[in-house]
Amino acid sequence: MAGLVGATAAALTPEKAAAQAPAGSLLRTVLDRGKLIVGTGSTNAPWHFENEQGQLVGMDITMGRILAKGLFDDENKVEFVRQDAAQRIPNITTGKVDIVIQFMTMTPQRAQLVAFSRPYYVEGIALLTRPDAANKTFDQLLAGGRNTKVAILQNVDAEKSVHQVLPEAQVMQIDAQANVIQALESRRADAAAVDLSTVRWLVARNPNRYADAGKKWYSMLYGAAMRQGDLDWLNFVNTTFSVAMYGHQNDLYDKAFKDYFGLDAPGRTPGFPSI
Repeated sequence: MAGLVGATAAALTPEKAAAQAPAGSLLRTVLDRGKLIVGTGSTNAPWHFENEQGQLVGMDITMGRILAKGLFDDENKVEFVRQDAAQRIPNITTGKVDIVIQFMTMTPQRAQLVAFSRPYYVEGIALLTRPDAANKTFDQLLAGGRNTKVAILQNVDAEKSVHQVLPEAQVMQIDAQANVIQALESRRADAAAVDLSTVRWLVARNPNRYADAGKKWYSMLYGAAMRQGDLDWLNFVNTTFSVAMYGHQNDLYDKAFKDYFGLDAPGRTPGFPSI
């Protein structure tokens, strides 16, 4: 209790925090401005998309609101700048946005251009199937051998990716993600190899139409991107994400995880750190 009382007594207002932040840090700039500016997309559910009311929602949008809540105790003090994926790094390096939160895969090559936050999601490949299909689980697809047909978005690693887990399957490379899923729906394919988040989103929304085969692989980290050379801003973002994902201020993160992936966020167990 002494720790809790001490923390409450020493709580900083945004104004006091701004006074202590170095003048050259974006942290001070954002606090002085009174709002956060986030670069993101608007066309990729469940990460960033418009709901039926035309509001921008999604897991990336929630991560931006979590930062605004940490900065101003108000999740609405954030401006979202809609941008194409190709604009993610340029808009950071030119200062058009404070941070990019746009399902950005972390790589060593990109880390030479921007500073990444801690990961807030581990993406992967998963298998979407039909709940009414005879072969809808991974074990059934594997047992099907050469008779199993898997649709996947056309790319140089498509066949290799599928054969990592289904070595005998027929791989159908298709030109667009929507057509990959259409191949499954029309029964031309037994499974669609798509992003894990896409499988979770579709199954959560349409359990009578889609099923999760129960296999995921090929881990990729999603992180927020910031301009390099600002340790105070990077530390703030990392701390805020950590508290939302693993600490006590997790209401926004947990609700989004349930809304967009149909799952409860993993439980936090006091004691030995799991982060």
